[in-house]
Amino acid sequence: MAENVCRAEPRQGPWSAQEVQELKRYLGVTTPEVISRLLGRPVGEIQERVTELGRIQKDATWTRDELIEFKRIYGTRTDDDLTRIFGRPLVEIQKTAEEHALAKDKAFLRRLKGEVATRMPRWRKEELAILEEMYPMHSNLDIARRLGRSVKSVVSKAHNLGLKKDLERLRAMGRENVSHRYLDEE
Repeated sequence: MAENVCRAEPRQGPWSAQEVQELKRYLGVTTPEVISRLLGRPVGEIQERVTELGRIQKDATWTRDELIEFKRIYGTRTDDDLTRIFGRPLVEIQKTAEEHALAKDKAFLRRLKGEVATRMPRWRKEELAILEEMYPMHSNLDIARRLGRSVKSVVSKAHNLGLKKDLERLRAMGRENVSHRYLDEE
């Protein structure tokens, strides 16, 4: 019964841009069989389209929206799936992840390996001291790069320790965000 609830109306013919976007959204999250039911396309067509996505390569710089989506899903997709979703070469996916200090989610890595538990690197006293010193006035990305950790890890530990950004740093972050939006619109 649940299978029928998820089944979309069968579709034929050329793929719409919306269907391709839906495929990218589900890619790496579920199986081709489930995607087939969701999109109403045969499994073979799903697999062909995924292969075709692997051939598409962009050379342009990342847009702000692409980077936001990349940061959002990076931790829960394989790098191969990300190359298909964003149409970028593997080396560019890896370079962009490194530049933004992104890391794969521990639970995701555990599922990939078929393991039950993943050891998380413990914070050393020296790292905690650096975090406490830098957190109020530096960006989370700068701190993550300095400590060799992910931004997510820095934010989580700072939250657990009750650390807060300095008011002047928050104002600067607001100005940076506004200028990024303004520059992206030009």
